[in-house]
Amino acid sequence: MHIAIIGAGISGLMTALELIEQGCSVTIFDQQQVGKAASWAGGGILSPMYPWRYDPAVNALAKYAKPLYQTWNEKLAPQTGIDFQIHETGMLIFDEDDFDIGLNYAKQHHEPLQHAEYIQREQLEQINPFIHKKYTHALYFPHLANARNPRVLQSIQRYLKQQPQVKILEHCPIEKLNIQKQKLISVTDLSGQTHHADAFVIAAGAWSKHWEKQLNIHIPVEPIQGQMLLFKTPENWLPTMCMNKVMYLIPRMDGHIVCGSSMRQVGFNLSLDENIKNNILDACFDMVPELAHFPIVQQWAGLRPSSPNGVPFIGQAPFIENLWFNFGHFRNGLCMGAASAKLLRQLMLNQTPLENPDAYSPLRLMS
Repeated sequence: MHIAIIGAGISGLMTALELIEQGCSVTIFDQQQVGKAASWAGGGILSPMYPWRYDPAVNALAKYAKPLYQTWNEKLAPQTGIDFQIHETGMLIFDEDDFDIGLNYAKQHHEPLQHAEYIQREQLEQINPFIHKKYTHALYFPHLANARNPRVLQSIQRYLKQQPQVKILEHCPIEKLNIQKQKLISVTDLSGQTHHADAFVIAAGAWSKHWEKQLNIHIPVEPIQGQMLLFKTPENWLPTMCMNKVMYLIPRMDGHIVCGSSMRQVGFNLSLDENIKNNILDACFDMVPELAHFPIVQQWAGLRPSSPNGVPFIGQAPFIENLWFNFGHFRNGLCMGAASAKLLRQLMLNQTPLENPDAYSPLRLMS
């Protein structure tokens, strides 16, 4: 079976990986460059931030993130030479209002990777000596990890390019869906060229709404800008991820520290805002004052594909038998990405799904 995938972020690339493992051939279209939009811009935490604040359907997929990416990395890294750099730092959370629910979450929801410990100042200093002295206690999640998402995307892209059954078309926006009798026959790109396939997947993140008029359905996916910045410290300087009031610090193995993030509804605008930058810096220095001694080496913004309750649309499109959706992951595109793609592959090939697919069904768009 030949499958065309519209969108080459983490959702599209992981979907391609899953399908070629099952003997399918794929063509991947992206309006810009592979893996350069929201998937590249995120922090790479392999867990939702404060999972108890999310719909259970989000956590049902996110719980697979760490083991699935570890498995894929073991397969891909020897062939691509690019390691995902899955960094098992654990995380400290300082939001006192979340202590009780966070402490009990792992047991209540049978998610051992979310195991948390309540720690006080002496233990906090042993785990991370750079935390501001005003923090006398915290929740510590020892099993949480982050992946270096640009490297994840680079490795998957290189692997896919090595496969003869994969074709990747960058700077190739798909403009028209050619539908006949409830079947998608082909798609037409901006240059007017037509592309045929047996089945099609829309995995275009924040841009997925583009096709709602042609499909005659409402697609409630909107771009929400998130702003980030990057520090460079010595290698392995900051020992843990840190979180407070939805602001986070994510240490990479080489000493880079990703800091974020904001929420801003400004359409597809990627311009940086100085006030937001200062808010992020204030939050970072509040947690780790010594970070102010190190240089900022990069700043950027990405566009999250927001959806109602952050639950993605995964499955067959309404009324069209060979069109499938995999979009709307909001803040959790990377940590849901591997399981989302696996679930979609299982649905497309009539295999047993890893989770009940009803919660993600695009039929929700009809209600």
